[in-house]
Amino acid sequence: MGVFLTEVDAWVTASVFAAALLAASAVGWLWGRRRSGKARQPPASKFNEASMALLGLLLGFTFSMSLSKHDQRRLMVVSDSNAVGDFYTCASLLKEPVRGKLQGVIREYAEHRLALARARLSEAAFEQKLAEIQATQNRMQALVAEAVDEGTPIAVPLTNTLNEVTSSHAARLAATRDRLSPSIVLLLVLAGLLCVGLMAYQEAASGEHHPGAMAAFVVLVSLVVGVTLDLNQPHRGLITVSQEPMQRVVSGMGK
Repeated sequence: MGVFLTEVDAWVTASVFAAALLAASAVGWLWGRRRSGKARQPPASKFNEASMALLGLLLGFTFSMSLSKHDQRRLMVVSDSNAVGDFYTCASLLKEPVRGKLQGVIREYAEHRLALARARLSEAAFEQKLAEIQATQNRMQALVAEAVDEGTPIAVPLTNTLNEVTSSHAARLAATRDRLSPSIVLLLVLAGLLCVGLMAYQEAASGEHHPGAMAAFVVLVSLVVGVTLDLNQPHRGLITVSQEPMQRVVSGMGK
């Protein structure tokens, strides 16, 4: 289940889920047809209503959780961009040659962050990019130490802005890795299958047949699940976190 949440596009998973819901509907319908010949009264619908209510709650809660995590990632992009921009501005107050060296490394760091956010990488490739970013941070730290050793009068703000850059990187990374638990998604899938199966069983046992309504319900549930999972994938899918703040920072840096 964890692979489907990270390595597979949300809409592929939603399509598979829709097919599973249709299969559950067919199974429930066949089961209800067999039971309808034995029972004179249609079965009570209380279990169907309870499963519908549970599915609605699960859909609402999981969508709300995914949306809040998406908003947190968006805020972390703004915070990270502000930290990089402040550090670049502070570095511009240094004397040459440290100023040019440090500004060049900061520009490279910002470009690394922007490229990482846009790329669709596997977990191994993502870890490799993180190692490159860490190496760039080490170079920035060495240049800041060189400026402090030379007795720069802005040692305190320079060190503080460097700390902000590293802290915002850690916070943004934590927000990126903060995703829905696979157990929650599994519970949502099981609830959807059970709900659709009971609905089809109720229809068949009652002698009713509404294939259009059932198909519409399956499509609606699958769309909600697809959007929920898409919000849970920061680097892939249709709903991504805007990188405009970091783009503006990079464009504001000299070549």
